[in-house]
Amino acid sequence: MECCRWTTAGTLLLASLILSSRTARSEEDRDSLWDAWGSWSECSRTCGGGASYSLRRCLSSKTCEGRNIRYRTCSNVDCPPEAGDFRAQQCSAHNDVKYQGQLYEWLPVSNDPDNPCSLKCQARGTALVVELAPKVLDGTRCYTESLDMCISGLCQIVGCDHQLGSAVKEDNCGVCNGDGSTCRLVRGHYKSQLSASKLDDTVVAIPYGSRQIRLVLKGPDHLYLETKTLQGVKSENSLSTTGSFLVENSSIDFQKLPDKEILRISGPLTADFTIKIHYAGAADSSVQFIFYQPIIHRWRETDFFPCSASCGGGYQLTSAECFDLRSNRVVADQYCHYYPENIKPKPKLQECNLDPCPASDGYKQIMPYDLYHPLPRWESTPWTACSSSCGGGIQSRSVSCVEEDIQGHISPVEEWKCMYTPKMPVVQPCNIFDCPKWLAQEWSPCTVTCGQGLRYRVVLCIDHRGMHTGGCSTKTKPHIKEECIVPTPCYKPKEKLPVEAKLPWFKQAQELEEGTAVSEEPSFIPEAWSTCSVTCGVGSQMRLVKCQVLLSFSQSVADLPIDECEGPKPVSQRACYSGPCSGEATEYTSEETQLLYGSLQEFDELYDWEYEGFTECSESCGGGVQEAVVTCLNKQTREIADETLCVSSRRPPQLLKSCSLDPCPPR
Repeated sequence: MECCRWTTAGTLLLASLILSSRTARSEEDRDSLWDAWGSWSECSRTCGGGASYSLRRCLSSKTCEGRNIRYRTCSNVDCPPEAGDFRAQQCSAHNDVKYQGQLYEWLPVSNDPDNPCSLKCQARGTALVVELAPKVLDGTRCYTESLDMCISGLCQIVGCDHQLGSAVKEDNCGVCNGDGSTCRLVRGHYKSQLSASKLDDTVVAIPYGSRQIRLVLKGPDHLYLETKTLQGVKSENSLSTTGSFLVENSSIDFQKLPDKEILRISGPLTADFTIKIHYAGAADSSVQFIFYQPIIHRWRETDFFPCSASCGGGYQLTSAECFDLRSNRVVADQYCHYYPENIKPKPKLQECNLDPCPASDGYKQIMPYDLYHPLPRWESTPWTACSSSCGGGIQSRSVSCVEEDIQGHISPVEEWKCMYTPKMPVVQPCNIFDCPKWLAQEWSPCTVTCGQGLRYRVVLCIDHRGMHTGGCSTKTKPHIKEECIVPTPCYKPKEKLPVEAKLPWFKQAQELEEGTAVSEEPSFIPEAWSTCSVTCGVGSQMRLVKCQVLLSFSQSVADLPIDECEGPKPVSQRACYSGPCSGEATEYTSEETQLLYGSLQEFDELYDWEYEGFTECSESCGGGVQEAVVTCLNKQTREIADETLCVSSRRPPQLLKSCSLDPCPPR
């Protein structure tokens, strides 16, 4: 019985081994149906990124599982500027082939959303667009602003590491798989200040290596460029016509429209660019700009310094030096300290010269510290306060060489013991950025529609980053109000007839179409309306309205200050009706009826401040003053309303006038 049990178990074990062996053989047989992969083909391009393939044969008469071809990228080096666009080369190859009996000069049609890997070309000077080939050559970019490439007529994803199927992307600084820490976003607004002595002015200086540059000029003036290479060669470009062209090997896209000019540069810039404005009209112009500026001074770790001992075991350290990426040379540390993003690497320590000293020497050639003591080091006091808050100042500190014993006690020692590493500077410049300055905004409309009134403007103190701050001198502040005269006779106009009533659902249907998408032009983007403030009757709704712009390269949305968006700002408050309250008849007051079925104006359109006469004179003779009375009025019923309904409108300025100018009789 025991023997039988053993025999049964042995049979099961043997069957299991046979089944496992057959499974392994079947997998081997499946893999062995393919021949080995062949060598890689010649690259489809010599530069700019191409594709290469490798083939294998199926050795079975049956169908083999898997693919018989594989691809990889190759020639991932930039083409020289004169090489031209690869898709354009393929179109121009058909210039000497007649199409429908006629020769054309063919230009590429890029970024086809439906079939980016077909060769579509347009005949120069015509609207004729023809697909000249069903497939572009392998290695052709699917889209102009992407590394994805066409292979065998299909668009394949390519990461910034130039690997097929990779999802790795460049950050805004142009670093593959970077974290955006090697550059900073620069954004600002320039407003022309007309002067009889100046024909042009500088808008912004954009340094070498900057990326994703975009400028929009609005007004009658014109943009032009000045460049300076790292070798000091200067040049100028007038930007006179719309088009794409090269300036110092940087591709420029310029649009000249009737009321604006748009300049785009993907970058990175290969020279310093200075954007200037040439005055061409009596009206003011404004320029909005945004770009990513590289941090050109970076910390670089040094090699290990010489060992502290020639034998018997010693130490050696690394340090960090500030390196200028443009000039490829070491500069003073304060240049790296200027960028808060820069973090100085900590020194590295390692043992060295561990071989025992020769017996003939009789001593260990080592500095007066050994294996059990930390190396002497430089220590510094905190920097003193800067001698100036802006515009460049000086701060100082004291630096000494100290040594720490086994118990952790620190004591000063001779400076030569720390000379294995450079001594820290004792003086450095500080606050080298420009001082804040006043920036005056546009004048408001005159406070009256006829006769003499006042106009106002906002004057802000702006720092070197373009942010609102303090610190500007009050002595140099431009004036914020001035008198204005409207050359129109003053009279009381007739009341306008009420507009035709519209049903509330018609208004709601219009509001459903109010959605605004974020674009590359700064624009107001309203968020969804809040719920009605009441559950029945007439209430109000609120919403947030932001000024936003789309950064095209990174496809991210940036919030801008409200004053950078032009045009009327969408209303942020409106009336709402939640149905009749329980127990009440569906009869409305005249005000509710007007809100629901009248012109459907928003609160800030229905109510406004108006002057209603003047107070009594403060004096009966000898000269006094009268103050204008300001009330909140319903513009339709002309009835005085609660002042809270006018909060969305700016309260008009206080107006005073003289009165009782006759001299007082003698007492």
